Amino acid sequence: MPEGVKWEKAGLVGAAIGVVAAGAAAGVAIERVTVGRGMRRRARLALDSAGPYGTLRGQPGTVAAEDGTELYYETEDVAPPEPEPQTPPSRRSRGWLRRRAEAPQPVTVVFSHGYCLTQDSWHFQRAALRGTVRAVYWDQRSHGRSERGRDQAAGGPATIDQLGRDLKAVLDAAAPEGPVVLIGHSMGGMTVMAFADQFPEYVEERVVGVAFVSTSAGKLAAVTLGLPAAGARAFRAVAPAVLRVLGSQADLVERGRQATADLFAGIIKRYSFGSDVDPAVGRFAERLIESTPIDVVAEFYPAFTDHDKGDALSVLDGLPGLVLAGDKDLLTPSAHSKEIAEKLPDAELVIVEGAGHLVIMERPELVNAALALLIAQAADSVRAPVPQALRDLAAARAANSAATSSATRTTAADA
Repeated sequence: MPEGVKWEKAGLVGAAIGVVAAGAAAGVAIERVTVGRGMRRRARLALDSAGPYGTLRGQPGTVAAEDGTELYYETEDVAPPEPEPQTPPSRRSRGWLRRRAEAPQPVTVVFSHGYCLTQDSWHFQRAALRGTVRAVYWDQRSHGRSERGRDQAAGGPATIDQLGRDLKAVLDAAAPEGPVVLIGHSMGGMTVMAFADQFPEYVEERVVGVAFVSTSAGKLAAVTLGLPAAGARAFRAVAPAVLRVLGSQADLVERGRQATADLFAGIIKRYSFGSDVDPAVGRFAERLIESTPIDVVAEFYPAFTDHDKGDALSVLDGLPGLVLAGDKDLLTPSAHSKEIAEKLPDAELVIVEGAGHLVIMERPELVNAALALLIAQAADSVRAPVPQALRDLAAARAANSAATSSATRTTAADA
């Protein structure tokens, strides 16, 4: 078989597996199937050059994980607001508050991104919250600007527990003191669960709020990905082996992925969004998944079937919380979010109608306002300062809830 045909064929398989089996991110079609390949390529280049998405930057920093992997993070600070009337602490006051009651510190909000994404996937949240909270955005190992996991490069498995320990390293470096709110999307939510499971004392002492977006506490092996039952079973049976083979021929597959990208516009859209989005937003998401090497896609995939952190959620019980998902999510179905909310009865459950897995890009205004409300509630629970701009954004959440039926908004106790 000629080499060109061989690597193009590998690309077809690699792109399909990378989106369906791995895909915690992907893009939407930016053109119709009937448009010629050359025109589609020119359209993608135009969107790449015109789109501002993913360009927001903060103060850079790195920290070494337990295996020496350099983890990259960025911080964004905000000047403390004018003093405001203090509310009583919640029934679950944190140890740091008892020691520092005379001078509460601002909340630090830490964002953990999903599989095949980077910290730039939080672009819309970053833009909305910038200047209103102290924030930390980081790239999980082998993603974005973080180093390829050294354990994985040496042949070791990628595990969700290791990601939880990575998060602890980032917290120690980027948020050494003060109250913390943890926010995770997809794999990032699993990272937060693993962190809570391994470091309950830290949670008790420092964490004042938590948000889980489009994620799962386990049972991912049973997700059908929108396929018929027989197809889902067949896919689960062959995906690990196929990914291992593709990961071992990374150079070949990467060449094929680029050459055959046009053929997967429909698949990509199906597993990322539940509705039409701006083509530039779709291309932004597509660039993120394109930047994730196939060997990284392959090495992380088995970790999801092993993931089971439902019991760890008890560590977070009693905190202000948000559990949010799109009802069209095929990768981490909204039923998984409802199960998380059942274990966090104080959390707000938001199911966004018509949205898919990348709800943070598809419905950013709704997500931003919901996160702002959570952050304000978390800060109030420990008497931390809250800038008025954050309260204004949080108020938009209440207004939107009253004015629209596009999201189901309840507490877990009501669900």
